[in-house]
Amino acid sequence: MFKSEKGVSAVEFALIAPLLFVLTFGIVEFGLLLFDKAVITNASREAARAAIVYNDPPLEDEVIQEVIEEVMGNYTDRYLISLGGGIPPTIDPPTYVDEPSGRYITVNVRYTYSFLVFQSLIGLLGGSEYSAGIPLAGTTVMRMEFDE
Repeated sequence: MFKSEKGVSAVEFALIAPLLFVLTFGIVEFGLLLFDKAVITNASREAARAAIVYNDPPLEDEVIQEVIEEVMGNYTDRYLISLGGGIPPTIDPPTYVDEPSGRYITVNVRYTYSFLVFQSLIGLLGGSEYSAGIPLAGTTVMRMEFDE
């Protein structure tokens, strides 16, 4: 009865295209997420490195906080891929631990990655704890340099 196969390819493509697009955008989204996680980790490392460098006289804690914020801000402005959305990264006040081997500083950088495509898709499916984005954090602990 129906011998013509015209349009079968279009129907097959219409059935497969949404899955193909979700897979393609998923690869891009999670690639950006992993890249941003690496940037946040490196930003905490660069900020900690700037804080531990030997200075004569030693810097006060408030000045160290300013140095950390400046280095972290410069690094994330240069490398973070947010595509114009999302909240800028934040940095927790550094914590110091004095041990017999020296003084250690801990630097924490936090960022919420906002999806480009999947945020809308998650909203359509009823929402999730990740509807507002995925929290990323980078933590670095380094020993401060002192003159002995």
